[in-house]
Amino acid sequence: MKVIRNYLYNAGYQILLMIAPLVTTPYVSRALGAHASGINTYTNGWVTVFYLVGQMGIGLYGNREVAYHRDDKRERSRIFWGIEALQLCTISISLVAYLVAVFLFSTTFREYYLLQTLWIVACGIDVSWYFMGMEDFKKTVVRNTIVKLIMIVLIFTLVKTEADLWKYILLIGVAQLSGNLTLWPYLKSNIQWVSPKEWHPLRHLYPSLLLFIPTITTQIYLVVNKLMLGKIGQPTALGQFDYADRLVKLVLAIVTATGTVMLPHIANKFAKGDLKGVRESLYNSFDFVTAMAVPMMFGLMAISEKFAPWFLGNGYQDAGKIIFFEAPAIVFIAWSNVTGDQYLMPIDRVKEYTVSVSIGAVVNVIANILLIPFYSANGAALATVIAEFSVMAVQMNFVRSTIRRRQLFRSSWRYFLGGLVMFLVVNRICDVMTMNIVNMAIQIFVGTVIYVVCLFILKAPVIEQAKVVLGKEAK
Repeated sequence: MKVIRNYLYNAGYQILLMIAPLVTTPYVSRALGAHASGINTYTNGWVTVFYLVGQMGIGLYGNREVAYHRDDKRERSRIFWGIEALQLCTISISLVAYLVAVFLFSTTFREYYLLQTLWIVACGIDVSWYFMGMEDFKKTVVRNTIVKLIMIVLIFTLVKTEADLWKYILLIGVAQLSGNLTLWPYLKSNIQWVSPKEWHPLRHLYPSLLLFIPTITTQIYLVVNKLMLGKIGQPTALGQFDYADRLVKLVLAIVTATGTVMLPHIANKFAKGDLKGVRESLYNSFDFVTAMAVPMMFGLMAISEKFAPWFLGNGYQDAGKIIFFEAPAIVFIAWSNVTGDQYLMPIDRVKEYTVSVSIGAVVNVIANILLIPFYSANGAALATVIAEFSVMAVQMNFVRSTIRRRQLFRSSWRYFLGGLVMFLVVNRICDVMTMNIVNMAIQIFVGTVIYVVCLFILKAPVIEQAKVVLGKEAK
């Protein structure tokens, strides 16, 4: 039940992350325009590279190590102080390198680059990895929710025109910094002070570096699309792609919330030698994310053409096609989230995980080079799908010796068939309806009902899992 509770906390927060942009994105996209939005995306893309280098996989490593030593307060306290000391050192080096790069090489967007610096500072004081390792998701969710709500109010209050781009960047950065700071008071009751002589931060350097490679390579094919599109294409095309990509990733976040919850859970089981429990958790999780990801993919594809210009504004007609082309990535990311983040990472098969995401990064760069010059933002979307499929395929090959792949996919056809029926009906409804909030709600409701009915008719395993969970909750 603890896993379910943590998932609900995390999924609830991910739903908030979906609702917040549903409120702010139409306003911000119109207030800033595609050009200013493209500038924000481009400068944030570069700062992302630097803070990821500074993080060096420490978050993932810390999460796993805390989960391994959850029952020993002194040991996990020693681990916390050592990892945090290492994090402050690496982030400080990254901050200095970023500032040097900004003053030496930037010309046109220097003020925006400097405002983005807050993201690096925020990473230095981020201790959310500790609470995730403890499977204490309530604290991070409550903290993030409060900060997010305050940020929404301030965006509507302060961001009015394209000239307010600096305010928008500042608000996002301050929100990130404030959110991370608010977690520190909770540490008082969770850890104890340990002498700096026992920290040994350098002992954590090598294993963090092993996780740094997959972390940075994963971000490559998340960020490189935008960087290459901004360099090869125009800021307007980048703005179109950015908002389309955000909408796809926001929907995806509900599914990948399982990975955040399951990583420390499976790591703790692995540390206790419960390998059977690890495999059973994996099979159940894979079935669940498939049941969630498939209708989200088909649902987005069904309404994308009319939804994008209605939601984002008249200047974003091209975003609908981008969403349509990128939507299949939802399923591929969901599957690789299970095999990679929920299995390979927690059981310390980091090498295989690294190889898979490295191949994905290489494939993404090549696909972008080939597709962006001809298809612009649509090419970047297709490159994303190709890269995510590559990662998933490689990971499936790696787990074949320990996981029965046939069992993973044995019920997938039920979800795809139900999703396809839903797509055909919703797409037809969308064609004959004008897009507004009421009609969109009708389409979502009809699509959900059709999909659920199909799952009942096809006797999908997720229905039986839901009955078991609800039965336990009732007791």
